[in-house]
Parts: sequence; structure tokens; C-alpha cells
Amino acid sequence: MAEGLVVSTCLGGAFIGSMFSGWIADGVGRRRAFQLCALPMIIGASISATTKDLKGMLLGRFFVGTGIGIGPPVAALYVSEVSPAHVRGTYGSLTQISTGLGIMGSLFIGIPAKETLGWWRICFWVSAVPAAALALFMEFCAESPHWLLKRGRSAEAETALEKLLGGSHVKFAMVELSKSDRGDEADKVKLSELLYGRHFRVVFIGSALFVLQQLSGINAVFYFSSTVFKNAGVPSKSANICIGIFNLSGSVIATLLMDKLGRKLLLIGSFSGMAVSMGLQAIAPSPFVPRTAALYLSVGGMLMFVLTFSLGAGPVPSLLLSEILPGRVRAKAMAVCMAVHWVVNFFVGLLFLHLLEQIGPLVLYTAFASFCLLAVIFVKKNVVETKGKSLQEIEIALLP
Repeated sequence: MAEGLVVSTCLGGAFIGSMFSGWIADGVGRRRAFQLCALPMIIGASISATTKDLKGMLLGRFFVGTGIGIGPPVAALYVSEVSPAHVRGTYGSLTQISTGLGIMGSLFIGIPAKETLGWWRICFWVSAVPAAALALFMEFCAESPHWLLKRGRSAEAETALEKLLGGSHVKFAMVELSKSDRGDEADKVKLSELLYGRHFRVVFIGSALFVLQQLSGINAVFYFSSTVFKNAGVPSKSANICIGIFNLSGSVIATLLMDKLGRKLLLIGSFSGMAVSMGLQAIAPSPFVPRTAALYLSVGGMLMFVLTFSLGAGPVPSLLLSEILPGRVRAKAMAVCMAVHWVVNFFVGLLFLHLLEQIGPLVLYTAFASFCLLAVIFVKKNVVETKGKSLQEIEIALLP
């Protein structure tokens, strides 16, 4: 439970950060929001690197979590708002590739931890570097034209569009933006609109996708893969590197397919593959399965699960949500949906090892597989295809 608490405290901080991310992104802009989210990450990493007890570690993890909570919704917003429609899916899935590279980087940096005393402190110091780089390099990036126009700064929006798309496209892009982004509505979004008003349907779809994504068991795999592989008799070092490679490979494939096959088909295929993978892991510990076969089923199922997740269930929900939410409420609605995501993520991180011990892998992995199948049904009934459409076309089509 202590190990789960160290993981979940970060997720609790992420919940707090995500709740405020929409208001921060709308208040100071997308660029400044990125820079603000880097600050608690640097502070938290420094506290964790220097702490002498569990309380200090939990405090450091909480700070990092608040930065993590602010970052992903702002990233999804920013990418969707600065990308041309025909490559928006490709650019959106690049964030998943970056996540895969980050996971692989952390795994490689952590390899000497068992042999070198105090190396884990180096790991935390290293994690402050990307946060600092984010804060620095966002200074050279263009601000979101959507946000600038919403704040009534049309001249700056034109400058940003010229920087992003080239001068010949500015006039057409400004006409498209003006269809949905009106400055006089910028600060009139009420929470009631998101929870039970005219925007409830899209907020519900986004929240449900994130809930199903987490209840599929993916973060239990990422957080505790070392423990699970160790129980299966596989060296955790090799297994973790394989997980990183499979996750990165799937993310690269998703980037190539996102704007060809579309978001909906990738989601259905991804969740279906995850259900099959979890099924393999569920039957692996069965007494009817020979030990050698059980090892292959357990490890192979987990690797296949990570691969199929990174093909759709990983990159699509945040991208899809940033596309289907109307511009006027996009940042704040994204914050609400991501807060739901972090709450579920918190409890998965906190309870996974405990449930694995109490109810066993068969019941737990069967439950994960059931949620994956439920996700397939939900996507078929509720998700609309957005590939190749501008954000304005999607908004006009979805609003009542």
C-alpha cells in the first residue's frame, strides 16, 4: 500500500492540476500554461531527489503531479488548435510517441539503480531537465490563434497564423476561426453547462472514454510491470525495456494511421485487441495451462496489450476530445474530463497490487478485459469520426 501511495499521490496531484488547467489555459494562454506546468515539476523532482523520508517523497510526488495534471490537456488543446485539419491526427498522436520515449528514457536511466547506491536520486534530478526545457522552448513557439481571437486579439491571431501556416492561408483561416470563436463569449462558461447543460453530451463522451481507458488496466501494467514480470519469473529489466519498445512501436504506427483510418476505427481495433490480450493474461495462471505456456501467455499478453493500447486507446481520447469540444468551452471542458481521468487513474494505481493479491489475476484481468469490450460497444454507439474536418466543421455538426 505504501508503494501504491507513492504512485497515487502523484495522480492525486494530477487531479488537482487538471481541475485548474482549463482556467489557466484560458487565462494566460496555451504557451504560458505550458511554462507554468513545468514549475511544479521542477520543484517536485528536486524535493524527491533530496528527501530523507516518505513524507518528503509524497510531497515531491504531489508537486510533480500538479504539473502533470496541467500539461496533457493543454498539450491536446494546443496541438488541435495549431494543426491543419488534414494532419491534426498525426500531430496529436506525436504526444503519445513522446510519452513512449519518456517511458523508455526513464527505464534506461533507472537500470543502474539496483547496483549504484543513491542512483534513484539521480533519476529524479534528471526528470527536472525536460521540465526546464519545456519552459524554455515554449518561449519560441506561436500562441494558439483560437485563444488569441477569443481574447479579442485578432492582429496577434493573424501573426500567429502566418507563423504557423504561411501568409497565403491567413485570410481563409481567420474567416474559419471567426465562425465559432467569438471574443464576447470567452468568460461566460459556467460549470453547469458542462455537467448538465447543452455541452453535457460531449463532456460525457470524453469522460467515459478516459474512464474506460483507465479501467482497461493499462496504467496498472505501466506502473507495476516490474512486479508482475518478477512473479512470472522474467527479469524485470528485460521486460520493462520490451514494454517501452512495444509502446513506442505502437505509437509510431498510430501516427501513420491516424489520418488514414480515422479515430473511431483505431479505437475499436485497439480496445478489441486489449480485450484479447487481457484474456490471455487471465488464463495464464490457470492450473490447466502448463508452466512454460503460462509464461508465454502472461508475458506475450502483456506486451500485446501495450502494443494494442498505443495504437488507439492511448493517443485517441485526448485528441478526439480536443476536436469535439466547442472552442468556447474547450479548455474548461477538457479540464473536467481530465479530472475524471485522474480520479480513476488514482484508484487503479492505489489498489492494483492489493487487488492482485486479494482476488488473484484471473478475476482482476477478466474485469479489465470486460471493460475493454464495454469500451468497444461505447465507441461504436457514441463516437463520431473527425478525421479531415476542421474544428469549426466538427463544432457546427455536434452542437444542438
